[in-house]
Amino acid sequence: MSAEKPLRADARRNRARVLDAAAVAFAAEGPAVPLDEIARRAGVGAGTVYRHFPTKEALLQAVLTDRLEALLAEAQTALAATDPGAAFFEYFDTMVTSAEDKMDLADALARQGIDVMAATRDVGSALKQALGELLRRAQEAGAVRTDVGIEDLHAVVVGAVAAARSVAAGDAGRVAALVGDALRPRAVG
Repeated sequence: MSAEKPLRADARRNRARVLDAAAVAFAAEGPAVPLDEIARRAGVGAGTVYRHFPTKEALLQAVLTDRLEALLAEAQTALAATDPGAAFFEYFDTMVTSAEDKMDLADALARQGIDVMAATRDVGSALKQALGELLRRAQEAGAVRTDVGIEDLHAVVVGAVAAARSVAAGDAGRVAALVGDALRPRAVG
């Protein structure tokens, strides 16, 4: 089994342009946007899109994975912050407020029969590990309740995302703050 050859610089740029155009198109119009339209928006030929992403499902999966990798990069940046409590809650807010487009992509993939968990397993595992570390640091700093585990936090995030999806546009941040308050230590007295 041979390793994949790294892409040339121009091919990497084209791939990134296609992913960016697809992410914007899918977020605005849903996953039904034709690949040829995505090529037009990316400023590349249709052959370029099909060379990188032979099917719509492959492109949807790549966009979702790209979004999760960006979320992972933000988690890694948060891990370097000097205030672990503030970093945790800022990241929690980011996860909740930016999840809707990821959920839409995941739903579209699932409707196509794609096992989303399997397709995103590696980045999902790394993301869960980074989130666990953010949680641990915030708890050690006294900013998050100590009775919250990573599985609890995952359930809270899923619930907050569902709640944020059901409110008016622009209210996701308010929902994230409300739910995030439940993660703070209880005041004694």
